[in-house]
Parts: sequence; C-alpha cells; structure tokens
Amino acid sequence: MTDPMTATAAPVAAAAGATAPARRRSAGWLAVVPLLVFVAISFGAPAVAMVNGAFTVKDPASGASSYTTANLTASLQGAYLTALWGSVKLSGLSAAIGAVLGLLLAQAVVTSRFRALREAVLTASGVLANFGGVPLAFAFVATLGNAGVLTRHFGLDEHGWSLYSFWGLVIVYLYFLIPLMVLTVTPALEGLRVQWREAAQNNGATTGQYWRHVALPVLAPSLLGGLVLLFGSAFAAYATAAAMVGSSVPLITLQIADAISGNVLVGQENVALALSLDMIVVAGLVMAVYLPLQRRSARWLV
Repeated sequence: MTDPMTATAAPVAAAAGATAPARRRSAGWLAVVPLLVFVAISFGAPAVAMVNGAFTVKDPASGASSYTTANLTASLQGAYLTALWGSVKLSGLSAAIGAVLGLLLAQAVVTSRFRALREAVLTASGVLANFGGVPLAFAFVATLGNAGVLTRHFGLDEHGWSLYSFWGLVIVYLYFLIPLMVLTVTPALEGLRVQWREAAQNNGATTGQYWRHVALPVLAPSLLGGLVLLFGSAFAAYATAAAMVGSSVPLITLQIADAISGNVLVGQENVALALSLDMIVVAGLVMAVYLPLQRRSARWLV
C-alpha cells in the first residue's frame, strides 16, 4: 500500500528539481546584466551617434538637420577614396609579409629545444605586439630617419632610402605585426601531432610533401585567421602613421583626423563619421571572415 505522504512528496520534489535549472539560468543572466549595460554605454551609444551623424547634413544658413547619403557619397570619392584604398593596400601588404615572417619565426620557436629561448621569444612578442603609437614612430625616426643612427652609419639616404614613405611605414608596421602573428599561430603549430609527421615519413613523404599535404591544410584556418587579424590591426592603426608620415601617405585614419580638426574644410565632422562608418564596414567584413576560421581552427588546439 502506497504511503499518501510519499505520493504527495514525489511530484513536489520533481517540480523543485525542474525549477532549479531555471533559477540558475536566471541568476546567470542577472550576473551578465552589468556587462551588457557597460557594453551598451561604451560601444552601443557611440555607434548609434556615429551612424546618425554619418547620415545627417546640417544646413549652414538655418541650422536645420536632414538625413541624406551625401556624407557617405563624399567619403567614397576623391581624396577620401584614395585614402581608403591606401589603407587597404598598406594593411594587406603588411599583413601578408607579417604572416609569412611570423609563421617562420613561430615554427623556429616551437621546434627549438631551448625552453628558455622559446619563453623569451613569446614574452617579447607579447610586449612588442602592443608597442606602437608615438613611441614606436620616434624609435624608428631616431634609427632609420633622415638623421637616424643606421641611416647615417650605412649611408642609406644615398641609396634612395626614406622612412617617410609607403615602404617605410610597412617596415614600421611589421615591428608589431610579426610578434602578433607569432602569438596567433604558435598554439596552432603546437597542435600539430608528432604522429602525423611520423606517419607521413613512414609512407615515404618528404618534408615538403608533409607540409603541403598535412601541416598546411591543418594550419590553413589559423593562418588565414592570423592574416585577417593582422590586417585589422594595421588598418586601424593611427598614431604611428600620424607621428611619422603625416599626410605624405594617404590613409583613411589620417583623413578622419583632418576632417574632424578642419585642416582641409571646416564643418566636415559628419564626413569624418561617414569615413568611420566605412572603416567599420571593412572591419566587419574582416571579422566575418576571421571568426569562422577561428572556430574551425580551435578543434586542432586541444
């Protein structure tokens, strides 16, 4: 015979067990609320203001504002389009060179038998990847500028060398892009199994065939993801180029600064917002490529 108290307690216990996960989920959402509020204030509000300003034109006579695409049209014409294309070329070339050199350096570090050397290179890469801006520009000007130490010692200016040019800026960008690539691709290189190389060698594959048919296909998502990350870092850089080359190399970040400060035309602040929106579109396309590659490469890092 079934105890009435037991029969009543069973549904109550089941209901309590069902509500426990719901309570935990609610508590989890409450813990995330401060972060969501912070993100909304720090990123959401400026983004909304930027988009609104990019599509707004103010009448100088009446002061009335109206919505139009004139700012976006202007941002894709003339000197602004040249600067956008210049930033894309500079970022793409710097990212490609940095990805190749960073991969070679990371491979040398991973295969090194000296643990101290590996830790030193990775530590230095972590520092140099975040070293930029005016201090980096000053360091290169003092070293490779017109009166720099190496320029005067080796007579580089006599051979047509100029730091304040497109290629000079590429060299400066590589200073922080190569360490960034080392940090990005090292975990993927460490994920390559020794058994894969041994299996390839046992089947008669050469080192080149192993890299072409085994290692590079496995590393491809991480390499492409690193290339995209380097492109985004170079594309968004401003202070280094502003301090070193000024307006001699057309870049979209420098055009935004000129439009805001009124160096070219007064009242071009909304055009600067349109240029910023162009940069966000490019960065969004870059992240749309990077995130799937990052998820795909993560399975090889376990």
